[in-house]
Amino acid sequence: MKRNFYALLAGGLFGAGLFTSGMTDTTKVQNWLDLFGDWDPTLAFVLTGAILPMAVAWRIAARRTASLLGTALPATPSSTLSPALIIGSFIFGAGWGLAGLCPGPSLAAVSYNGIEGLIFIAAMSAGMFLAPRLGKLFANPQNSAKNFG
Repeated sequence: MKRNFYALLAGGLFGAGLFTSGMTDTTKVQNWLDLFGDWDPTLAFVLTGAILPMAVAWRIAARRTASLLGTALPATPSSTLSPALIIGSFIFGAGWGLAGLCPGPSLAAVSYNGIEGLIFIAAMSAGMFLAPRLGKLFANPQNSAKNFG
């Protein structure tokens, strides 16, 4: 019960922050990426506002063995650059630039973004479903039938 309350609180705060900052407005996001056109620098403040508290949170989390609720903290992610990370980052960035949305804001915006928002959610879900299967396929082409079964 306590965990669900904190998850609801964190999700609500995250969604409110996305909406307030304009991250759910596709034109605002695309204008931030349009350096030679109708550039809107305000999202730089949003990114800076997100990086600073997370830097502090990572420092605090590095010294802890459990979360505030007593559950184990996830393992520290690898800091090595792999081809999968680089390709995935490129695809994520290209999709973000073209659509003006990434996963969090797309879920927040789906309620007022109409059919375009639903199409984005469907395409994102398909990509999330296919990505691990394609990764296995490219890692081991002999097992292609197993990866899509």
